Amino acid sequence: MQKKIWISAFDCPEETVQSVIAKLQTYGLAADGHFFTDDLEKMAWAAPRKELLDTNVSMWLLLCSAESLKKDSFRYGLAMLALAVQAERGANFPIVILQIGDEEIAPDSLPTPLSKAKVLPIAGDAYGAKLLATVHTPVQPSQTEYRIDVYGITNVGQWFEIGPANSDWQGAIFAVSDGEIKLHAVGPSGQLPEKSILNYPQQGLEIEVGESKFTAWAVQNELPPGSSYYLKVEGTPEKIMFCPYSSEEETEAFIISLR
Repeated sequence: MQKKIWISAFDCPEETVQSVIAKLQTYGLAADGHFFTDDLEKMAWAAPRKELLDTNVSMWLLLCSAESLKKDSFRYGLAMLALAVQAERGANFPIVILQIGDEEIAPDSLPTPLSKAKVLPIAGDAYGAKLLATVHTPVQPSQTEYRIDVYGITNVGQWFEIGPANSDWQGAIFAVSDGEIKLHAVGPSGQLPEKSILNYPQQGLEIEVGESKFTAWAVQNELPPGSSYYLKVEGTPEKIMFCPYSSEEETEAFIISLR
């Protein structure tokens, strides 16, 4: 079956996108995509989620410049969409940034969900062969202790879902560095619960991790791998932190940068 690439283009001419699609076709690669809409209020980042979760899509190709990636709202939108894709396709699903312009993009300067992205310059003719090699490289399964997914739904809001991957948690803690948690719930993984009973819910916990300060909510519901903790968050937190619930002062926590 022909390999397919989904392209998200931002701040670049349509002619550039068309030339990339033509280049991919010479290598036997099908391509489809969209122009990324930078509108966090409408959660526009979620629009291509369904297309990227299509198992016929073998890569997500971002077409943008280093200057574009300095924009907080664009970085946040890409990070949220990447989390949604990786929740279904795995953390090692290929994400490649096709760099427009001379200024180099450093992957380690990007939000956590994009930190494994491969960066290729659009200048020259070398990127086509490298993309071909990438889509034909088997994706290695990722091993994590947790699950995380995100949802951006009109009239419902922006929600985060966390839970254990292969163990039981005796509850969960979720925190934001900024933005505001508004609601929380517990239910089966993969779908926002319509109703929920919370055991010993807590709100407004202040947590410090290194130099970062977080505001956390928590529950003590038992969470097996098929259950999740859901939180509605307003705003665009720079970082989120989460972990299994523990009454100990020190516990291992997971921190994800979103901007």
